[in-house]
Amino acid sequence: MTEDTITNEAVSLLQELGLQEYEARCFLALTQLSSGTAKEVHEISEVPRTRVYDAIRVLESQGLVEVRHSSPQEYRAVGIDEATRTLRQKYSDRIDTLLSYLESVEQRNAESDRDRVQEVWSLSGNDAIDSRTVDLVDGAESEVALLVVDESLLSNALFDRLREAAEGDRSVVIGGQTEQIRSRLGTELPNVTTFETELDWLTGPWEDHEVAISRILLVDRETLLIGSYYPGSDDGGTEQAIYATGLENGVVVLLRRLISAGLSRREEPSD
Repeated sequence: MTEDTITNEAVSLLQELGLQEYEARCFLALTQLSSGTAKEVHEISEVPRTRVYDAIRVLESQGLVEVRHSSPQEYRAVGIDEATRTLRQKYSDRIDTLLSYLESVEQRNAESDRDRVQEVWSLSGNDAIDSRTVDLVDGAESEVALLVVDESLLSNALFDRLREAAEGDRSVVIGGQTEQIRSRLGTELPNVTTFETELDWLTGPWEDHEVAISRILLVDRETLLIGSYYPGSDDGGTEQAIYATGLENGVVVLLRRLISAGLSRREEPSD
C-alpha cells in the first residue's frame, strides 16, 4: 500500500469520524511534524494556506491540536493515543445522543405501534441479517430455536448471545443441518440443547440459481426470521431474509410449524 493510499484512507476514516477533509489533511500533516507553521502544514497537506487557519482552529477546539502563540504561530498534533481516545469518545457521545433521540421517538410512537397490523419485512446482506439475529436472540424472553444450515453464519457474536441466553432462564435449542455443524454447536455450546432437523429439503439438492434456506430463527414462538441465498449464482454469498412477528401472523404460524417438525418430542402449543 503506497503512502498516498494510506493518507487517503486515513483522511476518509477521519471524515467518517466527523472531521472535514481540510481538517483531516491538516491533522495528518501535523502528525508528520514535531511542530509546524501554517506554511509547512500547507506544503505537506496541500490544503490552501488561507484554509489552514480555519482547519487548525477547529482541530484545536476539538482537542486534537495545540497552538504555540509565537511569530509565526506554530502548531502540533496531540499524541496518537490521545487523539484516538478523543475521537473515540466523540464518536461514542454521538452514538449515545442518537440513542436517546431514537428512544424518545420510539416511546412517543409506542401506543400507535401496538395498534399497527403485523407485517412481514425483508432484510438484505449477511451483516444486516446477522445483526438482527443477534438482536432477536438477545431480546428473547422465554425461548430461542435456531436452525443453522450454513456454518458460516455462526459468528462469535451469535455464539456469545446464545451462551448468555442459555446461562439465563431462557430455553435454547439449536438445530444443525449437517453433522459438522451439530458437532461444532455441541463443542461451543455444551449447555445448549441441539437437535437433528428432519427438514432435508433445506439443503437440496439444488439446481443452479435455485434458492436455498440459510437459517431459521424462532424467538418466543412468535417472532421469526428466515434467511435464504442462491448457492449456484455468482453472488451466492448474498443472503436475503424475511422477518415477521406476532403469533397471529400467518407466515409466523406456518413457519413455526415447519421448524417445530425438527424439535422432536417438544410440545407444540395450540394456535
